[in-house]
Amino acid sequence: MEITHGNVTANASQLWAGWAPERPDPELVSWLPLFHDMGLIATMALPLVNGDHAIYTEPMAFVMNPMRWMRLIAERPNKNVYTAAPNFAYEYVVAHATPEKLAGLDLSGLVTCLNGAEPIRPGTLAAFADALAPAGLRAGAQAPGYGLAEATVFVSAAAEDAPPKVITVDREALTQGRAVLVADGAPNANPLVCCGRPVGQLVAIVDPETRLEQPDGVVGEIWVHGPNTAPGYWRNSERSQDVFGGRLAKPGDLPEGPWMRTGDFGVAHEGGLYVTGRIKDLVIVDGRNHYPQDIELTTEEAHPAVRPDHVAAFAVPGGETELLVIVAERNRRVPLARLDLAEVENAVRGAVNVEHEMSVHEFVLIEPGGVARTSSGKIARAATRRRYLAGELATTEAKLAARAAARG
Repeated sequence: MEITHGNVTANASQLWAGWAPERPDPELVSWLPLFHDMGLIATMALPLVNGDHAIYTEPMAFVMNPMRWMRLIAERPNKNVYTAAPNFAYEYVVAHATPEKLAGLDLSGLVTCLNGAEPIRPGTLAAFADALAPAGLRAGAQAPGYGLAEATVFVSAAAEDAPPKVITVDREALTQGRAVLVADGAPNANPLVCCGRPVGQLVAIVDPETRLEQPDGVVGEIWVHGPNTAPGYWRNSERSQDVFGGRLAKPGDLPEGPWMRTGDFGVAHEGGLYVTGRIKDLVIVDGRNHYPQDIELTTEEAHPAVRPDHVAAFAVPGGETELLVIVAERNRRVPLARLDLAEVENAVRGAVNVEHEMSVHEFVLIEPGGVARTSSGKIARAATRRRYLAGELATTEAKLAARAAARG
């Protein structure tokens, strides 16, 4: 990736205008690794360009005790603190935010906490707000956002000093490319988190085949145009042209190009951006599109033996249609001695069938650490798929068989 000094300066300014607090003497508190784009731009370039005071701690310090992050925020004297982290970090805090650990913490000075870099779960937003409310967390502090390295990092964020907006759409209609609003408790209800609006750049929802901008409520590829988009990939002109050379067929009031094609599906609703998933990760079974993150969440909730946030759903070739495969890591909290593999598999198959009206070709429970992840911690579905096809996954079934054989 080629990222220019101009890209960095522009994106840092966009970040500041989009979600950083317009208050005196703001401070950043972060544990994010600086080798990752979110850490480098959102927590290094932003305070550097704006001249803010910044407090850093090591990622391992957060992993060992996530409440250290909250304590660092609470200890800042000027009460105008901003921070950023992926969705899993907020879930991790919730799991450790006991009343005892919250005692004495004052988080009223946390003005903005960006949630991005991976799919944002409505349940995480609600749980974090509820768990930290006793410590004074403001209802409008959470700012769900969207970005990617090709845009330097930041594209949009919801930071209007209001609680995060979540809409509920019909899952069946969404698989057909339409966001149809339904009641929260409706059958096939699927929540989507608003990632706000772009700042200092343009975002369009585009049909990747016709290159036509789509109206509100219609799913398309997210295209980005602005001074923060990279010139291209290093020494890869063909791929650069494909990704960064998008042209609208009928631009209207928008520039014809060049547009950066994100490879993500999304939908616009009332001015807000809602990300629905990666194009290349779509699972297409019997002509219907299914978003893997939805299947993965259903799998996690089907049985306590499935490790949360460590599930990969993908498709493999079949006779007349693609076939669904789910690879899930075993949750260490469920002892091997009490693990019933058939029970876990039946629970997952049943949940996926009910929630998504599709059958699971194969469910594989593997040992912890087996699901591949990217450098930023996202599920690497393609890499996990390759390991599955190559027979390289360490299954829990094999481990149980080895233990039984060792016992004689």
